[in-house]
Amino acid sequence: MELSQHSNMTTVVQIATFHSPFKEKFGIPRQAGIVSDLPGYISFEKPYNSPDAIRGLEDFDYIWIIWQPASHNRDTLTVRPPRLGGNKRMGVFATRSPFRPNPLCMSCVRIDHIDAETNTIHVQGADILDGTPILDIKPYIPYSDAHPEARGGFTDHTQWSLLQVNIPKEMELHLMDCNIPTDTIRQLIAQDPRPHFHHDAQRVYGMTYEGWNVKFTVDGTTAYIIGIEKRK
Repeated sequence: MELSQHSNMTTVVQIATFHSPFKEKFGIPRQAGIVSDLPGYISFEKPYNSPDAIRGLEDFDYIWIIWQPASHNRDTLTVRPPRLGGNKRMGVFATRSPFRPNPLCMSCVRIDHIDAETNTIHVQGADILDGTPILDIKPYIPYSDAHPEARGGFTDHTQWSLLQVNIPKEMELHLMDCNIPTDTIRQLIAQDPRPHFHHDAQRVYGMTYEGWNVKFTVDGTTAYIIGIEKRK
């Protein structure tokens, strides 16, 4: 990817790849940190897969990931944030929508641990699709990055409408047999990953997690997990 400013050209390179349980967009949290224990890891490309590149990172708890979304729209001026129900438009620069003039997004995630043998960074709480190119990583610095008194625009006046998630005992056992963390699945579906323009009580939705298709229905404010099958 190349970015231009006046007559100068700057080449942006992929430094790493993000690995996530999500091979598809459906079900991915709409913001980083919402599902705090959602696992993922970062593997570096050459020559950035050297321990020199991450020396000192073990002393930080969080990092910012700058990543490239799968699609973008250079002509986008307004978008419809899911938090506003998907039916109200806001200026693209007043949102964190991945549909932006340039394919650049950012996520703040917690470092779980760093594998010294492979130089991979294991994180929790990401909102990033598997295989996503990473363009940069920066440490989160509390004294400059944290502003708890700051206004949050429309997010100050709206709340996520969380679903209650009903997981029958046999489904819990099935999740355990498939090595799928029940609490993580519960948090993910509670965020209501359905498109805001398509709520159908009769429809069976499928969320792919680590190669498994977790099927559920939604009746009112309650989601019911009804099946789990291996993704073909």
